[in-house]
Amino acid sequence: PRNKFSWLAVAVESEAWMFPERYQDKEEVVLWMNTVGPYHNRQETYKYFSLPFCVGSKKSISHYHETLGEALQGVELEFSGLDIKFKDDVMQTTYCEIDLDKGRRDAFVYAIKNHYWYQMYIDDLPIWGIVGEADENGEDYYLWTYKKLEIGYNGNRIVDVNLTSEGKVKLVPNTKIQMSYSVKWKKSDVKFEDRFDKYLDPSFFQHRIHWFSIFNSFMMVIFLVGLVSMILMRTLRKDYARYSKEEEMDDMDRDLGDEYGWKQVHGDVFRPSSHPLIFSSLIGSGCQIFAVSLIVIVVAMIEDLYTERGSMLSTAIFVYAATSPVNGYFGGSLYARQGGRRWIKQMFIGAFLIPAMVCGTAFFINFIAIYYHASRAIPFGTMVAVCCICFFVILPLNLVGTILGRNLSGQPNFPCRVNAVPRPIPEKKWFMEPAVIVCLGGILPFGSIFIEMYFIFTSFWAYKIYYVYGFMMLVLVILCIVTVCVTIVCTYFLLNAEDYRWQWTSFLSAASTAIYVYMYSFYYYFFKTKMYGLFQTSFYFGYMAVFSTALGIMCGAIGYMGTSAFVRKIYTNVKID
Repeated sequence: PRNKFSWLAVAVESEAWMFPERYQDKEEVVLWMNTVGPYHNRQETYKYFSLPFCVGSKKSISHYHETLGEALQGVELEFSGLDIKFKDDVMQTTYCEIDLDKGRRDAFVYAIKNHYWYQMYIDDLPIWGIVGEADENGEDYYLWTYKKLEIGYNGNRIVDVNLTSEGKVKLVPNTKIQMSYSVKWKKSDVKFEDRFDKYLDPSFFQHRIHWFSIFNSFMMVIFLVGLVSMILMRTLRKDYARYSKEEEMDDMDRDLGDEYGWKQVHGDVFRPSSHPLIFSSLIGSGCQIFAVSLIVIVVAMIEDLYTERGSMLSTAIFVYAATSPVNGYFGGSLYARQGGRRWIKQMFIGAFLIPAMVCGTAFFINFIAIYYHASRAIPFGTMVAVCCICFFVILPLNLVGTILGRNLSGQPNFPCRVNAVPRPIPEKKWFMEPAVIVCLGGILPFGSIFIEMYFIFTSFWAYKIYYVYGFMMLVLVILCIVTVCVTIVCTYFLLNAEDYRWQWTSFLSAASTAIYVYMYSFYYYFFKTKMYGLFQTSFYFGYMAVFSTALGIMCGAIGYMGTSAFVRKIYTNVKID
């Protein structure tokens, strides 16, 4: 077995992918037993031998976590003890015997009642099997005792594995149950590179509804961009004409004229936002999340990350750590432009905002996992590794980005001077209040992605492998365009109402997409899944809160950056006395 622990090398290409296993005739093939758990609760998994299964007689082999992703995802590979050799057929053979006392029978009965099934691996190919089944009346319970393995090979590589469970035996206390297995090797035409294709579900992910939703969102983007461009170009042209006409008036005419609109707040529009420290930290974190999303999706489109256990999570962690300068640059430069002086504190908050949120949620769920003795319980060594990454990789790189941001783009170069005294904000209609704009701002961005959310949720919370990353990239682009368009329109209306508090409004109106995503996750949980129990519920809503918050911070940063460019542009084109 491979016994390396290297999350860094695995982040781009896993060792198993770089050096795929080649077998000689009669060479040992290891059957790893992974986890067992209820079918409807995908994340509630336990060690395979937490159920009173017996192990084969072959000498035990230890498995070490290859990647950080494996350790975090609760991969618990244990040697089955079965004697399997390459191209060597095995007739039905008894490999161990279970002495079924009352305690063991109760454990099996509980597993069968809760539809437990288990996962195994041969040469990194996953195999699933069900523990047992009950009769129609639910009075008698039966255990599957015979594992019939059919392994396909192409040359000297394994390309296909199928498991058939047979030998149904009634669970009767104080009896002995013999566990058996057989292995049949067959030649296959499947290429080694295509061996994971059987686990994909094209009929689900490439369904007409999926294509239609992408097309629908794309048409909405074209309509929205056209509408925004037309409205703003026509409206702004009228505004510029009116402001030019006002400049030709003498002072008395201008005083008698009806002054209103976004030009009136030119002395306050570039005033620093309230709470600039946390605001700039959020913007920096959002830019980093966007960079991570973009890079990971591109890597997933190039490499088939789904073929290796934990590789997607390992890649995301590696890319997040490597993109820390992005966080420091955008957060640090914005804080400097807003006149912030406690830049070290801002750097620490920016660096640890997302890791603290994720780790805090994970550690809380970890206590529940430990109580359940679940394999999802994160080992102490893995916690230490994550903390080391935060302190010795993320923080120094964030510091580098902050210093670069402060020095390269930290000087305020606003097109308008900021007045010493803030202008009073006039009363306006209820629908122009920032709170209303924030609530309404997330509806269209959510509408552009909610169908894709269904496919992403199903791949994570059910037994589907997500592989259509081209769709995901397109949806990310659509989300960015819709978010920027919506926040620009919201900001224009706000400034026209002579309310200059556009920074937080633009961020929060885009970030409110997260609220709708989290509300949708409630609908998905209760109407689209059959999850149950404290562990699965806390796991689901805890990590959905993390996902929604991260998505909200990313959308908020995108909305703010687009709106900031728009605001700078319109005030640059107006003559200000």
